[in-house]
Amino acid sequence: QVQLVESGGGLVQPGGSLKLSCAASGSIFGIYAMGWYRQAPGKQRELVASITRGGTTNYADSVKGRFTISRDNAKNTANLQMNSLKPEDTAVYYCNAKGEATTQYRNYWGQGTQVTVSS
Repeated sequence: QVQLVESGGGLVQPGGSLKLSCAASGSIFGIYAMGWYRQAPGKQRELVASITRGGTTNYADSVKGRFTISRDNAKNTANLQMNSLKPEDTAVYYCNAKGEATTQYRNYWGQGTQVTVSS
């Protein structure tokens, strides 16, 4: 079992920055990748950024060059540094962890945190 605890989120001005953090606990050795998804009103959930256990990163085109995902030494925490924020970044952001084959590729989710970019 994996539990995800998120922190961060809130209200920020356009052009500002915000950092989200997600800490995984439990069977962390079974995690293949961690990442962040977001869902805006009227939109489908989309992948924002992900990072594998080996350090391979993936970003949505809309956030490339502005957002950076990172992990700690134990590979049990994923951070999302968000810079140059735009109103269209407003969404509920969800932390995600993907298990390896031994976990039957199970997905784990955080509770979600609201990010609002507005003047």
